[in-house]
Amino acid sequence: MTARRRGLIVDRDGTLIDVVRDEETGAITTAFHPSQLRLLKGVVAGLGKLAQAGYAIAIATNQPGPAKGHFSQDAVARTNDALVAMLAAGGIVIEQVAVCMHHPEGGPGGDPALVGPCLCRKPRTGMLDALVTSLGLDRGASWMVGDTSSDVEAGQAAGMQTALVFDPKRCELCPLRGGPSTLPTVHGANFGALAELILSRG
Repeated sequence: MTARRRGLIVDRDGTLIDVVRDEETGAITTAFHPSQLRLLKGVVAGLGKLAQAGYAIAIATNQPGPAKGHFSQDAVARTNDALVAMLAAGGIVIEQVAVCMHHPEGGPGGDPALVGPCLCRKPRTGMLDALVTSLGLDRGASWMVGDTSSDVEAGQAAGMQTALVFDPKRCELCPLRGGPSTLPTVHGANFGALAELILSRG
């Protein structure tokens, strides 16, 4: 029987890439076009070290924009493909991308097929379970890395170790201004710091 691999399942927005700020309105959104992709500090170096240590790397991202009518499913796919290509240019192989485009309430102009409850939207474990199975990962030796409490909750519910990007000085979206509601295995101010902490745990 083939030994199961250690994996790193990583959130997208606020973990790998920065949020998008509209200079005119001040609105903050997630990236929905390849031109908006901006990798956060330490991402390429951190992912590189983890890949060298034998971790299989995948992305699991909630993208409710199509359900809310903010942008299309094609926009999500193009942006994710561009991110994978951007990381590949830095020597990082993303083995798979899992996306949940559902939203419980949706919004004006949203795709009604994507509105309602689902099993994949974090903090539910659907995306993580699918990645563990398809990539042949060892749950207990694998990590869910994100920037919100829902990422931590999903990882814990899926039986994984969890790492949280938490910089108290960076609070544009302020989901963690008071600290995470669910404590992760480790936390650090940026992805590079998290990578070192994950590696230190063997």
